[in-house]
Amino acid sequence: MSAEQKYFHDRLILLLLSVSAFLVILGSLLILLRLDSGRNEGYIIQYRTNLGITAYKAGNVSELVGFAVFLVVVLVINTLMSMRVYDVHRQYSITILSLGLLLIVLAFIVSNALLVLR
Repeated sequence: MSAEQKYFHDRLILLLLSVSAFLVILGSLLILLRLDSGRNEGYIIQYRTNLGITAYKAGNVSELVGFAVFLVVVLVINTLMSMRVYDVHRQYSITILSLGLLLIVLAFIVSNALLVLR
């Protein structure tokens, strides 16, 4: 059995990949569906607590679409890294996928918080 075949037959790996893929699709759809391209004043893309009155930085739709692209890029890179490391040690591969899942969740939370601030 080849290494790639072993990788995709591992149940924990498949669980982590499935959860990650589901969250990426859900997060991307929720981000893209909440955007309004006709919005003139823009969206809040940054919040810096140490700047006082100028704590909010405005941006356009393309900067928030970057969050959806980021989710997909994180999923792809973590999957490829995990596949390459699986031959060395299974636990390293699981750790990479778990940290990628954490990064996906955090990106989803941050994008949601910025969209709520409109």
